[in-house]
Amino acid sequence: MEDKHVTPIPPEVLAQAQAHIDETLTLLAPYLLPLTPTERRDLPKMGDKSLSFVEKARDYAHRYPQLCPSYLDMKAFDTDMSDVTGLRTVHIVAKQLASDIDDTVMIAGSEAYQAALVFYNAAKAAAAQNIPGAKEVYADLKTRFPRVKRKNEE
Repeated sequence: MEDKHVTPIPPEVLAQAQAHIDETLTLLAPYLLPLTPTERRDLPKMGDKSLSFVEKARDYAHRYPQLCPSYLDMKAFDTDMSDVTGLRTVHIVAKQLASDIDDTVMIAGSEAYQAALVFYNAAKAAAAQNIPGAKEVYADLKTRFPRVKRKNEE
């Protein structure tokens, strides 16, 4: 992996991004339908492979209305396809954004954790040399790494 470092993000940029995300959520909220895990599991799924089938079926249904059963609501079918088409683009961009944010959080977290370990080891060394304040700092930080008792230590 190439050496990547996080660039500091100004708080005003984060606030502006959050405001835009909040605005998007508010804008789409009346149209979004959250599912429970069970509902999500039980629904038939339309993925990339099914999309062309659904599009063809819809086109045929419009060209050959005599083949449509009376209980098939074509207006609802058209609405669903319009929503799928519109939201797929938003979804792709949102997934990429979420992935990039996740990667950046992972890199920043890794860098911060490594910096904390450097400080921890310096505090440990300082505590071993009886440098004032070091024992208290080390004692507090070492709780992150509890020792596991081995059978021969009991």
